[in-house]
Amino acid sequence: MILLAVIGCNLFFVQGPPAPAQPALADPSPAAACRGCHGEIYNSFVHTAHYLDSRPADTSSVRGSFQEGHNSFQYNPFMRVTMTREGDHLLQTATINGEVVRTADFDITIGSGRKGQSYLYWQDSSLYQLPVSYYRASDQWCNSPGFPKYFFFGRAITPNCLECHTTFARAGLTPSGKFSFDRGSLQYGITCERCHTGGQAHAAYQAAHPQETTARFVTNAAKLNRQQRMDGCALCHSGFRTAIQPPFSFQVGDTLAHFSQGKAISRQADTLDVHGNQYGLLAASKCFLGSAEMDCSTCHNVHRDEFNRADLFSAKCQSCHNGKDNPVCSLPDKERGSVHLGDNCIDCHMPVRASKKIMLNVGSGDKLLPDYIRTHFISIYPEATANFLKQGAGKRQ
Repeated sequence: MILLAVIGCNLFFVQGPPAPAQPALADPSPAAACRGCHGEIYNSFVHTAHYLDSRPADTSSVRGSFQEGHNSFQYNPFMRVTMTREGDHLLQTATINGEVVRTADFDITIGSGRKGQSYLYWQDSSLYQLPVSYYRASDQWCNSPGFPKYFFFGRAITPNCLECHTTFARAGLTPSGKFSFDRGSLQYGITCERCHTGGQAHAAYQAAHPQETTARFVTNAAKLNRQQRMDGCALCHSGFRTAIQPPFSFQVGDTLAHFSQGKAISRQADTLDVHGNQYGLLAASKCFLGSAEMDCSTCHNVHRDEFNRADLFSAKCQSCHNGKDNPVCSLPDKERGSVHLGDNCIDCHMPVRASKKIMLNVGSGDKLLPDYIRTHFISIYPEATANFLKQGAGKRQ
């Protein structure tokens, strides 16, 4: 019965039609090429979740424990996956009733570990997702998203997956129709050139003309219009998109609608997951609609790690909601009590909410628990405000 269930599980992950052939793009230059002239920005950026979004899997990048007693995940009474080290290799080994049925290496780490991580393994030139992931909130192994009850080693990684988790990967199809990747072309992390198109030519020119003070060849986001700036973020922060052009062909400054199509905006919790449409939620917010210039970078400095800094984001809120250009917090003083709200506008107006899409087993038996994601639909949430006041000031998530 269990084996039949595993076979049935495969049906949920049948690949769709092959992606269009990838154009012959020039490989982007490594981020280190920017360091000579932009050292301060580079040294800050390499600590961000974007830069650390994908890396070779090793003991420095994989967050989960390999210690006996903390290195396994029980999918159900019959199925277990154990994480082990053998020399330089990190492995996931799946068993059914104690019998080994599959082993695969940790080859690529996806995710900085700030919230969690998932992992990929190579099979020839194709990539697949490993069945066990890591969840930071409980500091333990968990089911990989989409594998709620049974382990599965057959989920193929598409070029569109790597488009949002790497800087570049040259992709193609095997004779049997599987997605394949040129390992030598793979550039890990979201590096400078993903947003600053033309960085390779720019770095070469500036090195040859050190006295030149006008930036040549590189995309400067400050010179783009708001929609172009938003499109650069929406490529990966607007949910699953339907491709029109091959992956990695969109470059910041292009019109994203010419390369892929997004889905309708929803404010509901069931759309909140790691691939949720945060772009759409922000764009539907009154703050965004009432501004001609607000974009993602109004609040997010992508060159710095600002995670858990509700005070920084709140300062951005208050720079507009200053009582002159826009109203300040309308919560009556008598309801605030002793709570000081100035350091945290976020938990009231962009609260963390339970996702209905990404469900995890984190040691709760058969019960799946939701992940929690911060919504980017800026609004008034009475229940979130009441919860914030109940827990007291200075709360940051």
